[in-house]
Amino acid sequence: MLKQFFLICSGVDLLLIKDCANGEQNKYAGIGATVFFTALMATIACSYALFTVFDNLYSAIFFGFIWGLLIFNLDRFIVSTLKKKESKRQEIAQVIPRLFLAFIIAVVISKPLELKIFEKEINQVLLTEKNQMTLANKSQIAQQFTPEINNINSEIAILKNEILAKEGETNSLYETYIAEAEGTKGTKRLGKGPVYKEKRAKHDAALAELQLLKESNNKKIKAKELAIINLQENQKLTETKTQPIISNFDGLMARIEALNKLPLLPSFFIFLLFLAIETAPIFSKLISSKGEYDYKLENQESIIKTWIQQQVQQREAILKTDIDINNKVYSDLKTEEELYNYKQKMARNLMKLQADTFYKNEQNIL
Repeated sequence: MLKQFFLICSGVDLLLIKDCANGEQNKYAGIGATVFFTALMATIACSYALFTVFDNLYSAIFFGFIWGLLIFNLDRFIVSTLKKKESKRQEIAQVIPRLFLAFIIAVVISKPLELKIFEKEINQVLLTEKNQMTLANKSQIAQQFTPEINNINSEIAILKNEILAKEGETNSLYETYIAEAEGTKGTKRLGKGPVYKEKRAKHDAALAELQLLKESNNKKIKAKELAIINLQENQKLTETKTQPIISNFDGLMARIEALNKLPLLPSFFIFLLFLAIETAPIFSKLISSKGEYDYKLENQESIIKTWIQQQVQQREAILKTDIDINNKVYSDLKTEEELYNYKQKMARNLMKLQADTFYKNEQNIL
């Protein structure tokens, strides 16, 4: 049963192979098994590749199965159309386009499996890239918010400097009127005279202005600090919103690019393995000598070809004979007097009718 299935996979004529020797049947069963398992690997590879894209198991399996059937049909077609020739040069000539197609199929099959085999290494590469992208993303977002935050901080510093300057001025007036009271500066008279009162009044006015300035600037500073907090929260919110995009940076294209950053040699060996599997049926037929099945197939094709050529030659002979008979018949009719007189009579009547019609038309015009 299994042997029969693999013979079907090889694309041989079951009626012809049934009468061949057991060794010949085993040869083509082996070729069919290679075709089947190549299609099976293609199904697994495509299912995994689609799963990384759609993240849906059932869809991946369904479309992977369709892809496996396509690869199976292509491989079966390649093997079944490869026929043994008398000349090796002719065989190589018909093998070249099939090898090119097999090369493409091997690339398509091997790449998703390479992604699965080197999954851990690829994840490490992707993790490094995600970290770099996260840092770059934070830097880009910071460039949007940092200038405004710095401007607000500068405004806050100006407001604080105004308070400090006013405090310095007030403290200077305080020292002045105290020194006047102690007699160490100014009039140098001990006691609280008119000059002391004048300087004390200036200090008190400056102190009142200082209090008003503190109240006004502190309100402004709090509002600006609140604006900075809002900007910082918006910055963190923007980072939070963009982070899932970076976290999901592990699709098929990203994994293929990460795979290309790994050492080439292991990936190349896996590709060679699948290329060998894909081209094995072709090379097995190419290097093998003509077998019993090949002779029977060639004999059957020769019978059909000869029969078709006979049919074509017969139709051509019938056509040629019919043309010759028709030429002879019309040639004999050309010399018959009765046919000549009849056609002369008809031509005479036709000319009379034309003359009568022309006369009536002219008469109507006049």
